Amino acid sequence: MGRWEPNTRERLAKAAMELYAERGFEQTTVAGIAQRAGLTERTFFRHYADKREVLFAGSGELEALFVRAVAEAPGGLGPLGALAVGLDAVGEVFTGRREFARQRQAVIAATAELQERELIKLASMAAALAGALRERGVEAPDASLAAEVGIAVFKVGFERWVEAADERPMGDVMREALDGVKGLVR
Repeated sequence: MGRWEPNTRERLAKAAMELYAERGFEQTTVAGIAQRAGLTERTFFRHYADKREVLFAGSGELEALFVRAVAEAPGGLGPLGALAVGLDAVGEVFTGRREFARQRQAVIAATAELQERELIKLASMAAALAGALRERGVEAPDASLAAEVGIAVFKVGFERWVEAADERPMGDVMREALDGVKGLVR
């Protein structure tokens, strides 16, 4: 094995996803992932804390992007309008990543431990969004409610986008889900 190979992180993620699909998450080991990628376990741990992190590695950055987009949305927008700006920003991150998102979703859906981790991630995101909305002047109970609606839209929109047969951008699917919520409220 060479000391340095390009795209190491991506190779590890690809190998992990292949093994998760073949063997299941619980039966996949870090050693197996490293071996499939042609790397060492030590190299794996330079890039990921554990095998779960292959699935959740970008969570912090995604949350930060979502929150920043909501915080920086034009001032005249209400809470749902600001969340729509955030959903658009998040949708851009997934451009060209539908297949990875599908694989990731399948692994998480098959493993209770990962489902719990996903829910914790979404709860953290909701709390951060509520904080951003409060900073925009939205009162506390309304900010929390709007943030939870935003997370529900993200979750449902993401699931629809992953399962869709067409190749519409994720942002379009998110906007459609948000319009559905607005329709329910009317």
